[in-house]
Amino acid sequence: MNRSASSDCSGHAGVALSEQFRVIAEIGGDVAFSIDCASGQLRYVSPAIEQLLGYTPEQIVADFGAGAEGPLAVLHAGVPERMRRLRAGDRSRLRLVRETELQGAHGYPVPVEVISSLLCDDDGRPQALVGLLRDLSPRRLREAEQKRFASMLNHEFRTPLSTIDGAIQRLEATSPHTDEATRARYRKIAVATDRLIGMLDDYLSPERMAGIGSERQPTTVAPRILLEEGAAQLRAAGRTASIKARELPETLRCDPEGLRLALKVLVDNAIAYSPATSPVVLGGRLAASGIELAVRDHGPGVPRDEQTRVFDKFYRGSNAAGMPGSGLGLYMARSIVEVHGGVLSLVTPSGGGAEFRIWLPIAGAAKLLARQGTTPDNPALPSGNPT
Repeated sequence: MNRSASSDCSGHAGVALSEQFRVIAEIGGDVAFSIDCASGQLRYVSPAIEQLLGYTPEQIVADFGAGAEGPLAVLHAGVPERMRRLRAGDRSRLRLVRETELQGAHGYPVPVEVISSLLCDDDGRPQALVGLLRDLSPRRLREAEQKRFASMLNHEFRTPLSTIDGAIQRLEATSPHTDEATRARYRKIAVATDRLIGMLDDYLSPERMAGIGSERQPTTVAPRILLEEGAAQLRAAGRTASIKARELPETLRCDPEGLRLALKVLVDNAIAYSPATSPVVLGGRLAASGIELAVRDHGPGVPRDEQTRVFDKFYRGSNAAGMPGSGLGLYMARSIVEVHGGVLSLVTPSGGGAEFRIWLPIAGAAKLLARQGTTPDNPALPSGNPT
């Protein structure tokens, strides 16, 4: 590596810049690599390769190169074609992100994401291909869990809904002389059932749930819009709603419909478990390296001994006695938030009631927080109060 000197913050000669970047590469869990474009040789691979594939860096380097069939041969295979395109004026492949599988020493393939960039000299000639190998195994496990969750959710909801739908159709067909008020009730039940079945088809099919958070979402939504939609839902139910939000980013990269559904669950809970005359506050703010959206009600709150269980599947607290529900709403909302890499939590505000908080990671949040500064009214913590 180049051992040219760099300077530290005090102006004195410090550790070589190349050495600094080597240490950075070895601190992270991803595997860093560098390939010399002229020779096709692997100049560097970080020690994390041994944890990923079971081979030492020395074994990887020895097996790498043109014509070799080592574990990382797939990286070298694409270099000549990328260089040829670059010489032809095509710069679209300077940086690539793709997924593949690498064979490990343990005998089974390891799914990885390969992020690579061609580095060129001042004359535009490619000198090195550098990049990262990122283990996709944890993500694949999350995707499998989401598929299982979607299958369970569809079964638990669709079976009783289909029964209700069939019963209503029979009642409408076999009761031609029913009074108008009863027919209106039948129609109301049928419309509500159709809406819920449509929600399953639109949002909670196995394919839909497996896709949420499993890849970079091409869509965005304004966090402020999500809060305004929640407030509109409250007002439509005859409730007083207010929004307290500050320093929100203009857009959030996510699955908008998934987050709308999660927020709707929280708003539905606030409507169901707080007095009709009490206000509900929707909050939003930057928190640590992410964004926090919150729904605060002024109801009786959640008993302390039940707070750790409210997100469990099928769990219904003591406050839910005699109220309709399946115990799946908060479980579903948490699952949606988690596949976005976020956290759904419950806190008990000092003034009583309950506050549910959705925290989601966003790029650039740390810079925005640094510009804001940390004050008693704006603590830079994910658990801070947005209101």
